[in-house]
Amino acid sequence: MRPEDAAADVIEFEGVGVEAEGRPILSDVSVRLAARRTAVIGGNGSGKSTFARLLNGLRLRNSGRISVLGLDPAHEADELRRKVGFVFTNPEAQILMPTAAEDLALSLRGMPRHQIPARIEEVLAEYALAGLGDVPASGLSGGQRQLLALASVLVTGPELVVADEPTTLLDLRNARRIGDLLLALESRLVLVTHDLELAARCDEALLFEDGRVRAQGDPAEVIGEYRVSCA
Repeated sequence: MRPEDAAADVIEFEGVGVEAEGRPILSDVSVRLAARRTAVIGGNGSGKSTFARLLNGLRLRNSGRISVLGLDPAHEADELRRKVGFVFTNPEAQILMPTAAEDLALSLRGMPRHQIPARIEEVLAEYALAGLGDVPASGLSGGQRQLLALASVLVTGPELVVADEPTTLLDLRNARRIGDLLLALESRLVLVTHDLELAARCDEALLFEDGRVRAQGDPAEVIGEYRVSCA
């Protein structure tokens, strides 16, 4: 494999720092992620969500170097966002249109127009939303809204999916459904989560503490270290 091909398949942070109002949010973060499914864990305020937002340019670094799929989020954000899909904790942050069908149509706007209605019906059925295309998004349940938000991201075929605590606002059944969908993806996945059972099902885990990476590696070992640090 050529070096440039290898770089296009990994996420690399080197000495990355992020500040807000003069206060450090991330400090000297250096990691290399090559696993298909990476869980990002840690306490509230540890830097997990900031790390996630750096991956597609939603947040910019103050120092250091970042390469995501061979691209620099600070200078190649438009190209990167065509490869990276971001799923927010609250689906209200990303459902932009009044109905499910219209929201999916927005994601499919690059497709030939005559093919879009049939594709929307396929996607709705695939995500357990059949028959709900014309229902106002505000009338969907919390689980259905998160399924719609996820479908609107995945229908574009991203190479990397970044999900920032996507199950936090859901009941157990819907949390399991969303978790199962994410872990079954063929795309690369970076999953920020407080659900340690879900994190344990990933291929590797990354533990943040006070804006720094405390541990990286086998999920069971990293989760074990997290539990010790919380004791």
